[in-house]
Amino acid sequence: MSSDQEIKNVVLVHGAFADGSGWRGVYDNLTARGYRVTIVQNPLTSLEDDVAATTRVLSRQDGPTILVGHSWGGTVITEAGVHPNVAGLVYVSALVPDAGETTSQQYEGFAATPDFVIDVVDDGFGFLNHEKFKAGFAHDASDADAAFLRDTQVPINMSAFGTPVKNAAWRDKPSWAVIATEDKSFDQAMLQHMAARSGAKITNVPASHALFMTQAAVVSDVIDEAARTGSVSR
Repeated sequence: MSSDQEIKNVVLVHGAFADGSGWRGVYDNLTARGYRVTIVQNPLTSLEDDVAATTRVLSRQDGPTILVGHSWGGTVITEAGVHPNVAGLVYVSALVPDAGETTSQQYEGFAATPDFVIDVVDDGFGFLNHEKFKAGFAHDASDADAAFLRDTQVPINMSAFGTPVKNAAWRDKPSWAVIATEDKSFDQAMLQHMAARSGAKITNVPASHALFMTQAAVVSDVIDEAARTGSVSR
């Protein structure tokens, strides 16, 4: 295999109510394996703004790249993943809409998640409820880590969930999915349905919605598999 066939770039995209710091464990794991890892900081002000932030980072990559999204980040990578540098997509307990669909539509027909409570403030931005945060988002994290996630959360403009994606990169590029089987933010059937529809290779792991942090090794292994599989097939 020649060096120009190897995928050594990884771009990580966080979800709503979070920032890029939760990816630190995945970053450390993958950089130790020789990957060049870049973390997008989504403004969470609109789908368009988050896609622009991700595209900006993708354009700085020096070759084929694995694009990874957690939660709302899945919607972002579905749109941004059409970038020519993207060789594969990894969805981490993530939303996987099709072209023309909104994020909100993904919930239709699936069970409610009573521990995942969003408090919407006057300007239309949403925060996760402080009292329910650990139960709904990060029940397998330590109290200290869950509190840090809670207190550093970034609110999202709720209107973003009603914006349809224009492109579905998973229709043209190979996909993988890591699904937390104890996720309290999304109905499990919803996560499995979205991943299966996209044709993703699915890895299930007992974890909360914060698996991007609490199961960094498993997530890193799947990203590594995506990069090595893509390298062979290119």
